[in-house]
Amino acid sequence: MSVSIITDQVLDCKGLACPMPILKTRRALEGMQVGQVLKMTATDPGSIKDIEAFTRKTGYYLMESEMVNGTYVFYIQKNK
Repeated sequence: MSVSIITDQVLDCKGLACPMPILKTRRALEGMQVGQVLKMTATDPGSIKDIEAFTRKTGYYLMESEMVNGTYVFYIQKNK
């Protein structure tokens, strides 16, 4: 990650398989304020495509994604 992203909430979805990371991410974002950022971590390799499709479909903003020590990390901003 090139820039430090300030997060408002962290959601640990490590060890969960599809569709649970997406369902939990949706629920977390629904409870957040517009402009806030969710950091979601997952170990399911399918979460990369799932989160990209989820953010495209819902209009949430995928700010950045990266892999850190075998964990996928997603920064998603609630923008609506």
